Amino acid sequence: MKDLAVRTRVLMLAAILTIAFGGLTCRLGWLMIVKHGELTQLAERQYSRTVVLRAQRGPIVDRLGGALATSTATESLFVQPRSVGDPVRVAARLAPVIGLPEPEVHAALTSARPFVWLRRKLPPTVTEQIRTLREPGLGFLPEPLRLYPNRELGAHVLGFEGAEGGLEGVERAFNGELAGVPGKAIVGRDALGREVAAQHVLQAPQPGHGVMLTIDRTIQYIAEREIDAAYRRTHAKAAVALVLEPRSGDILAMAMRPTFNPNTFLDVPSAEHWRNRAVTDPFEPGSTFKAILAAAALEEGVVRPDDQIYAENGKITLAGTTIRDWKKYGWLTFAEVLQNSSNVGSIKVGLALGRERYHRYMRAFGFGAPTGVGLAGESRGLLRDPQRWSLLSLPTMSIGQEISVTALQLVAAFGAIANDGTLMQPRLVRSTFDVEGREMRRFEPQAVRQVVSPDTARTLAGLLTRVVESGTGRFAAIPGYAVAGKTGTAQKLDPATKRYSHAPGVLSFVGFAPADEPRFVMLVMLDEPRNEKWGSEAAAPIFGAIGREILRYLEVPPRDTPPVQIVTGPSSETATTARVRLVSTAEVVEPDGTRRMPDLAGKTLRRALGTLEPLRVEVRLAGQGRVVRQAPAPGEPLEPGAVARLTLAPAPGGAR
Repeated sequence: MKDLAVRTRVLMLAAILTIAFGGLTCRLGWLMIVKHGELTQLAERQYSRTVVLRAQRGPIVDRLGGALATSTATESLFVQPRSVGDPVRVAARLAPVIGLPEPEVHAALTSARPFVWLRRKLPPTVTEQIRTLREPGLGFLPEPLRLYPNRELGAHVLGFEGAEGGLEGVERAFNGELAGVPGKAIVGRDALGREVAAQHVLQAPQPGHGVMLTIDRTIQYIAEREIDAAYRRTHAKAAVALVLEPRSGDILAMAMRPTFNPNTFLDVPSAEHWRNRAVTDPFEPGSTFKAILAAAALEEGVVRPDDQIYAENGKITLAGTTIRDWKKYGWLTFAEVLQNSSNVGSIKVGLALGRERYHRYMRAFGFGAPTGVGLAGESRGLLRDPQRWSLLSLPTMSIGQEISVTALQLVAAFGAIANDGTLMQPRLVRSTFDVEGREMRRFEPQAVRQVVSPDTARTLAGLLTRVVESGTGRFAAIPGYAVAGKTGTAQKLDPATKRYSHAPGVLSFVGFAPADEPRFVMLVMLDEPRNEKWGSEAAAPIFGAIGREILRYLEVPPRDTPPVQIVTGPSSETATTARVRLVSTAEVVEPDGTRRMPDLAGKTLRRALGTLEPLRVEVRLAGQGRVVRQAPAPGEPLEPGAVARLTLAPAPGGAR
């Protein structure tokens, strides 16, 4: 009986132990399998702190690959206050090394927070000095430092980077591509829960993609050098030089003053210095806008270059307001109206064109809408609907008042004139690329619309060339090259009187060169210069100085043959002979005296005639545009009395 009782107790104890062990096993399995993830995260929170590691920002380069913005590896200093031994002593030793006030450093060392940044992105010499202190609680984490090796060059285009990424310019517009993917690092604790300086990288950051701009670093430098000199000389409120390639819409330079150094972007009197005035600040264009009026009037057949217009001896009264010319003119051809920038003549053409048609062309040239260049803060300017115009609106808009435009809108519109009437969307970014230089995304040139016909554009280019050769734009001339352009002198409204002030407002010049084969379009603008009065005297010479250097840099040869005067017949294979008045007796011959037909494929009419001129051949033309067929063929000998037959056709899309 006793043995039975003992055996029973043993069995019961074994059963209890079995149940208890089974329960513990189940509980252990539950914790290790089911609750593993949750408990792991809890342990990490108790014994470590996760810190975000910023990725190396992608570079920004110019159209030729020259560095405009780069990143380099640096280290940032942090402190874990609970691990600091003597905060007073550490603060006294550390403050002079990192350049912070001792009380500020002491406050960080005694903070209740477990992790505090002390100084970000330190130079290598400073980090070495800190390491030699050998103070517990101090640690470093890698962080990239953004550098702008050319200092102020292109500052308003590039913008700058802040703690949260790109803040202005391309840095902001393409922050997603440039920023990369951040990583993670763990700052651990010891067995007693005290924080230590050791860290472990959990996830390495992935560097950002690079951005290639359309900006040409050399052209940007030329534009900035000249605009800076003018800004200082005239004591202007602001100055802008904007250079665009008309065929593609590529922005080659965007220079302005005042400026700043993006490496130290906070060292400016105000945030006004950061603003990209070429896209954010609309202004009344003044007489430069007469080129837009001329394009519309010529396209609509309202006026022809030789039409006579009476300029009313320098003044005209409309809706009770008298508008004057800068000089008393009588009868002028329309070409002379543009050449001499006659307000009265322009107003009469505007009245003949009418508000609806004029408004339609202004919209077609891109005014009243953003260009789509992609920079933050771009203004659409001011172009009111015709139904809201007053009786004076059409006359004043005909001379560039009562409308506001941005520098980029205006230079793009002149780019359309230089590009056979095709408006191109301004392009600032060509492509993005990865860390190995492989292209990831490409931004192709985009034609917006055909605003005027190629014939109208070429006619207007000829009229604008006369403005520079013998009109108000003569100071923009570049020796050896034909320059087309228009001056502008726009007054500003006086806030007190609500009338146009007599003080200098916006002085400008917009043009392109060479006029027959444009390589660039440029706007130069001075805002409220103190010692200049006219755009022809202030802005035009700057255009000439910059343009001369650009043409030399682009290796565009000057004109080596005098111009030819041509008279063409109808556009057909049976066209009448184009009579060419030769003004040079030079001949192009081979050593054996043989004259051969040159290859004219793809050349403009003016270029083709200039090439043929020394060969003394009769020229027959068919069509308009560029040479697509020729007879004789290239290389064939030219006999005395030979006839050269050229067939021309517009370039695809109207682009040059």
